[in-house]
Amino acid sequence: MKRLLLAATAALAMSGVAAQDFPGSKPVTFVVPFAAGGPTDKVARDLAEAMRKPLGGNIIVENVAGAGGTLGGTRVAKANPDGYTLLLWHIGISTSPALYRNLQFKPLEDFEYLGLINEVPMTLLGRPNLPPNNYAELVKWINENKGKVNLANAGLGAASHLCGLLFMSQLKADMTTVPYKGTGPAMTDLIGGQVDIMCDQTTNTTPQIAAGKVKAYAVTSLQRLNTPELRNLPTLDESGLKGFNVSIWHGLYAPKGTPKPVLDKLNAALKEALKDPEFIKRQAALGAVVVTDNRVNPAEHKKFVESEINKWGPVIKAAGQYAD
Repeated sequence: MKRLLLAATAALAMSGVAAQDFPGSKPVTFVVPFAAGGPTDKVARDLAEAMRKPLGGNIIVENVAGAGGTLGGTRVAKANPDGYTLLLWHIGISTSPALYRNLQFKPLEDFEYLGLINEVPMTLLGRPNLPPNNYAELVKWINENKGKVNLANAGLGAASHLCGLLFMSQLKADMTTVPYKGTGPAMTDLIGGQVDIMCDQTTNTTPQIAAGKVKAYAVTSLQRLNTPELRNLPTLDESGLKGFNVSIWHGLYAPKGTPKPVLDKLNAALKEALKDPEFIKRQAALGAVVVTDNRVNPAEHKKFVESEINKWGPVIKAAGQYAD
């Protein structure tokens, strides 16, 4: 009832105000559900800069970290639906329903979808002294060492954790997962030979691959990547794991009930920002690809997230590893 009243109040407030008057002098806030300085925070600040001009107003970034991003998600789900409080979140919005059994919001019901922003592919890595020299040899080595292989990740619910779970599931391999408190310590132990393999974002792995500090076996995108350090790596899809496709994507969301004229203006500003050459350049520097397909539209964005929820839910539940 409270949400309906808020939505009705917001709609009445906007009824006498033309869409072009939004946001006016009041700043729009991007809530980032992680600490400042991380990859998602960087995406948010770059997007805020690119969206200011087409939106015609100021945009600020607020970091609401905790509980794997769900604190920030809850904050926006319960915010006043007037368009001034938005959520910028990554793949976690689609994995949180399975990872958190007492989640305080429903991703498909409690948000208005504004559009997908970018995607970051991942790489499958091994310690520098791992015997296999290519992916085929890696699979053989894993099968010959059943129950002895260690698979590192950056913590429950992290991108590396999800990628590792899907890899084990599709390969039907028995490995010991080793969770760390972040990518940094996990990568340090991989380089040092304390763990065997890891799957992580190109933003984190490309420098280590270029420096020869790890062995790289494959990328998780459906197409090969064009960057010099990664262009010779096969995809897991072409290597036998058909349909394997894991990327860390970011999207923009508003509270449910936000008036349509406001949503339309926010979506239009987002689309303009995604065409901004400086924004594209900054994302490329992070190893990210700006989305240009129909997922920049709200309906297709929501369909995509729903498909991701359906994809990750069974994998997480089968592993029985929860973050709450």
